[in-house]
This record gives sequence, structure tokens and C-alpha cells, in this order.
Amino acid sequence: MLTIVDYGMGNLRSVQKAFELLGFSAQIVRTPEDVRRADKLILPGVGAFGDAVAILEHNGLDQAIHEFIGSGKPFLGICLGMQLLMAKGFEDGEHDGLGVIQGDCVRFTVDQPPANLKVPHMGWNAVDFQESTRLFSGLKPGAHFYFVHSYYVRPNDAQWIAARADYGGKFVAALSKDNVMATQFHPEKSQLVGRVILRNFAEWRI
Repeated sequence: MLTIVDYGMGNLRSVQKAFELLGFSAQIVRTPEDVRRADKLILPGVGAFGDAVAILEHNGLDQAIHEFIGSGKPFLGICLGMQLLMAKGFEDGEHDGLGVIQGDCVRFTVDQPPANLKVPHMGWNAVDFQESTRLFSGLKPGAHFYFVHSYYVRPNDAQWIAARADYGGKFVAALSKDNVMATQFHPEKSQLVGRVILRNFAEWRI
């Protein structure tokens, strides 16, 4: 069973519906016990880093997510759900993240000269896959995905980086190592190419 974590910060129904359109059942859960019982876990999210961490900690979901990842079962973070994996986030101050990955999450500065681009980065963008991973199986290089974000992650260990994209400079678009996968883009909003990502995750066998 696919399990989606509800911590009040995500477009949960769109993620659930995207899996259902592919023929996979996905349940939305709110308790640490349900997170620990999951076979495959998805942490989506839209919103502020600090608020999200506070909610996860208040509900005991932070520890449950750590335990789930430690079990070796497949985990997928989406957008804010990817950013929360970092040790630190710098949105409206400095906040501790889940600390699954050493590194931080910082704001784009491309709205300043010379780039003068809009922040948030919003819309379709080509993604350059850095390594062969099951999450991207069946996709052509340079596939376009849908992004909506003002912050991006900077892992200390480059081995985590599975894909990059360019918005006034290269930034990390996806992470993958062992049983942990995460995307800055929204596969549930990325039409056919996004469905490939979700199907690859849903069909992943350890």
C-alpha cells in the first residue's frame, strides 16, 4: 500500500489522485503508527519549512519518518517534502530539518542582478538526470517537469544528487540514495513524464 503523510502542508489529494489514475491505491494518514506500518511512504508538501518541521515534531511524525527510512522501505519526498530532508532550512530564519541528509535549503537569489528572474521559480523546466536511478527509468534526457518553489537544497554529499535543472544557474532537482528518493518538481502535476516517475516508485520492489 502506498501511504501519503498528511501534516497539513500539502496538496495531498492531487498526489493521491495521480497514483489512482495509474491504478494504484494510496491512503492518506496522519499518525506515527500509520507511517510506521506503511509499505511505501510519500511526503509531499507546499508551504514554509519552519512551520512544516514544527507540525511534524508536534505530531510525532518526524521520528516515525526517520524510523521508516531506517527500515529500508521506499520513501519519496516531493517539493517541500524533499527540502525537509535536509539538516537546515533558511526560510524566515534558521530551522532544523529532519536531518536525513546533511546540507541545507536556501532561497534563490536569481531575482537580483544580473539574472533578474522571478522568484518563485514556477513552470516547466528541463531536468538533467545525473545518474541512472529507478525513479527515472523510461524517461528521455531533458524531460520537462513542473516546478513551483522559492528555495532549493544543497546536500553536502554530491552522491545524493540524482538530477539538476537550470534557473539562472544549476540547482538540485532530485535526490536519490538507497531507499530514499525525492524531487523538487511536482510529478503529480507533470502530466505524462510525471506519471512515469510515480509509476516507477509505485512498482519499486526491494
